[in-house]
Amino acid sequence: MGRHRGKYEDEEGGGRPRTEGRSRRRRRRGGAFAALAAAFAIILAAGLTGTYIFMNQSGCSGQDITLDVAVSPEIAAPVQAVAREFNDANHGVDGQCVRAKVRGVESADVAYGITGGGPTMGDTDSQVWIPDSSLWVSFVQEQSGEGGVTDSGTSVASSPLVLAQPQDAEGDEQPSWSALVPTAAPSEGSSDSEVRLVDPVRSSSGLATLALISNTIDDADQEGRPQLVAALQSLQKGATPTEEAAFEAFAEQSSGDGADPVLVLSEQAALRYNHDHGDAPAHVSYPKGGSYSLDYPYVTRTDDPLTTRAAEVFRGALTQQAAQDRFLSEGFRTADGKADPEALPEDQGFSTKAPKNLPTPNNDTAQRLTQAWNQFKLGTRLLTIIDVSGSMLEQVPGTGSTRMQVTAAAAKQGLSLFPESTELGTWEFSVGLEGDQDHRERLPIKELSSESEGGATHEEAIASDLDRIQPVPDGDTGLYDTYLAAYREMAASYKSDRVNAILMLTDGNDDDPDGISLKQLLSTIEEESNPNHPIPVFTIAFGPGIDLEPMQKVAKLTGGEAYQTENPAEIGDIFLQAFSQRLEGAGGSEG
Repeated sequence: MGRHRGKYEDEEGGGRPRTEGRSRRRRRRGGAFAALAAAFAIILAAGLTGTYIFMNQSGCSGQDITLDVAVSPEIAAPVQAVAREFNDANHGVDGQCVRAKVRGVESADVAYGITGGGPTMGDTDSQVWIPDSSLWVSFVQEQSGEGGVTDSGTSVASSPLVLAQPQDAEGDEQPSWSALVPTAAPSEGSSDSEVRLVDPVRSSSGLATLALISNTIDDADQEGRPQLVAALQSLQKGATPTEEAAFEAFAEQSSGDGADPVLVLSEQAALRYNHDHGDAPAHVSYPKGGSYSLDYPYVTRTDDPLTTRAAEVFRGALTQQAAQDRFLSEGFRTADGKADPEALPEDQGFSTKAPKNLPTPNNDTAQRLTQAWNQFKLGTRLLTIIDVSGSMLEQVPGTGSTRMQVTAAAAKQGLSLFPESTELGTWEFSVGLEGDQDHRERLPIKELSSESEGGATHEEAIASDLDRIQPVPDGDTGLYDTYLAAYREMAASYKSDRVNAILMLTDGNDDDPDGISLKQLLSTIEEESNPNHPIPVFTIAFGPGIDLEPMQKVAKLTGGEAYQTENPAEIGDIFLQAFSQRLEGAGGSEG
C-alpha cells in the first residue's frame, strides 16, 4: 500500500515532481557531455601544446635564415642531398628556419677571392665554406689573418691521393713518391712515364703532390736544388689547368702508343674517372710510405651570432650517420679513413684500408713550392750559342767522340728539360763566320711546339740541326764579341712575360785579336742593361786550360752563372744547376 501510495503520489504529484526529475536527468547528461568536451579540449590543447613545443625545439616559423654554403665541386652533390633533407626537417634557430643553399665553387676561387692573392672566377662569397683541403684554410689565414675564416675542426669527409695508370701499364705494384719523377738530367735512351697533375697554383692535390715529392729531395742547400728543378721541369710538362683537362689528357695518352701516363689525383676523383671511362678504367695504386688526404674542412665565414649558430646546426647535420653514408657511397672516406667497400672496386686497385696519412704541408712549405712553381712556369726565352772553333774537333777521352759530338748530344738531351712553350733559338760562333761577324744564326728563337719547315716542330728541327753542326778547322774563339751581340739581340727582342736568358757553350778562351776586350764588354753591358729587363748569361765551359774568371765576371754582372767541366756529357746536369738559380727568386728552400 505504501508502495501503491507512493506510486500514486508520484503520479499525482502533478507533473512537477516528474518534470523536476527529467530536468535533473537532462542536466546530468548535459554535465557529462560538458565534462567530456572539456576533457577533450584539455587533451587536444595538451596535444597541440606538445606539438608546438616539439616544433619550437626542432622546427621553425617566421623569417628564414638562408645559409650560403660554398663547397668543392666534387662533393657538392652529396652535400646538396643532405641540405634538402635538412631543409625539409625545418631546423631552426631562435624560432627561425635555417635553409642551407649549397653550390659547388672551386676551392682556389674562394681562397683567392678572400685574399686577392690569385685569379678567381664567379661568385665566391659564402657564409660556410667546405674546400677540399686544409691547405686552402692555412693559406687564407696566413694571407688575411685569423678573422678571414674560422675552422670548426670538423672534417666532413676525406680522400687520399693515389696514382692512376692504364690497366695494362708496366711498373711497380706500389710505387713511391721518390721515384715518381726524375731528379736528374735525362740520360740517353731514358723513357720515364709522364706524370700528370693539376696545376698546384689552383689545386690542392697538385700542390700536395709537389710537396710529397719535394720531401724526398734534400733541397736545403745548393747541391739539392738541381734535383728539385728536374722534378719541377718534369711535372710542369704534364700539368693541366683543370681536373677535366687532366682526365682528357690521361685518357688520350692511355689509348696511345707512347709512354704510360701516371695521373696523381684523389681516390674519389679516380673513382669518378673510372665511372666515366668504364670501357678503359684506370688502375689505382697507393704509394708506399703513405699519402696526403684531402680533408674537406667545415669553415665559417661570418661574425653574425645568429648565422654562426645556424652554421653549427648544419654542421651537425653533415656529421650524422645518414649524411656520412651518402659521402661513403660517393667514394669518399670518413674523416678517420673508413670507406664503403662496395663503392671502391678492388678489381680497379682500390683498397678499403686507408694508406698512412702524411701530414699536411705547412704554409711556409706550400708558399715556397708555389713560388718555385711559378718561377719555372714563367716561360723561358733562351738563346743557345755553340762554340764551333777548331778545338771542338778534339776527342773527349774515353768517349770516342769529339767535343762537338758530345756537346751536341748533351744539348739534345737538355732540350727535353724544356716544356713545349719554351722559346729557343741557336747560334754558332767562332771568328769571322759572316764577314767580320763572329756569330751566325742557325735557327731563330721560336716556341718549341711551333711548326718548322717540312711539318716538323721547332724542337725537332733544333735536334736535327744539332746533329749537322760542324766545327771550323783552325777557327778561333770570338767569345767577347759574341757575348755582346747576343746580349744586344735579346735586349732588342725582350719579352716581359718570359725569362730571357743566354746560354753559352764553349771550350776556349777569347782569342780574337780584332775583338773587343773584356773591360769593353763589361762596361758596354753595364751601360746598356735595363734593371727591369734582366738578361742573365749562363756559360758552360769545358776542356783543359779554361780561364773561367772572365766568364764569371759576365755572369755576375748579368745575374747568371758560369760553370766549368772537363766532360761535355755533364752539360745536362749543369743545365739543372743553371736553372736552379731561378729558385733564388722563389725564396730558395727556406721554410
